[in-house]
Amino acid sequence: MQAMVFAGSRQPLARTEVPDPRPDDGQVLIEVSACAVCRTDLHIVDGDLDRPKRALIPGHEIVGTVTETGAGADRFASGDRVGVPWLGWTCGVCEFCRSGRENLCDRARFTGYDVDGGFAELTVADERFCFPLPATYTDVAATPLLCAGLIGSRALRLAGDAPALGLYGFGAAAHIITQVAVSQGRDVYAFTRPGDTKGQAFARELGAVWAGGSDAAAPVQLDAAVIFAPVGALVPLALRAIKKGGSVVCAGIHMSDIPSFPYRDLWEERTLRSVANLTRQDAVDFLALAPRVPVETRTVEYALHRANEAIDDVRRGRIEGAAVLVPPRAQ
Repeated sequence: MQAMVFAGSRQPLARTEVPDPRPDDGQVLIEVSACAVCRTDLHIVDGDLDRPKRALIPGHEIVGTVTETGAGADRFASGDRVGVPWLGWTCGVCEFCRSGRENLCDRARFTGYDVDGGFAELTVADERFCFPLPATYTDVAATPLLCAGLIGSRALRLAGDAPALGLYGFGAAAHIITQVAVSQGRDVYAFTRPGDTKGQAFARELGAVWAGGSDAAAPVQLDAAVIFAPVGALVPLALRAIKKGGSVVCAGIHMSDIPSFPYRDLWEERTLRSVANLTRQDAVDFLALAPRVPVETRTVEYALHRANEAIDDVRRGRIEGAAVLVPPRAQ
């Protein structure tokens, strides 16, 4: 099969022919229809996340069709459409798994990082961590739901019931979560890269009541803020933007160092917290919610061999919504 393979930090992905994978016990073989490019893929390629498996096939927002099942795998049948997210396996026995916090599992394996992902024509996945997808979404349109949507919705939940919500960084996750928040009756204030008038217009198109650069002040005090951009310097800015008792949620798996800030910015019961990964229940809940909102995803398609171009477009903020790779067999 054709795959885009990551060989080392800051090297472009290599277009490679590799043996077709085979499903092990409890796994399914999936013919990939589409796989979105996440900022986490960018962090892997750029070396910000420094322990990926060798000769890695990235990609963890996978939509495809089951073509074969391994021994003991009986959740899906050949021909079923499934989605595969970032969380690819958990141990089930550590304190976190046993307390409903499998996103913090000590031995978790992640799709497109610890195990091969979807920048390929075929992939295998643990059937327990695959999900049926709402029929209303095409294969390409469904891909951003599987990380941008899942992580974004977890971050939104951890931000609490905030009527005035700030979103810092307006990429794939924010474009989905804006729609969810607006459907819940919240006012969304979108902060983009300074000078990104196109991104600000996109945010307003999706229902944001205000949009401006991250160097600007919102016209009101915020009840909570979610930071999607991997920029540590945004943390003090967001803390200063929220009311007493408000929350700032850092939603990324990687962020540049947070600069020192005075205690008064955190005082008065403001909360600063991070989001780590997702649980299977997050996936079940959000994939049921998305078509009810309804969330409409904005995507830009790339042929699989153009993965490096897609990653660079994400890096430079050229994408409205999500970049999605489509393998040759799916074209």
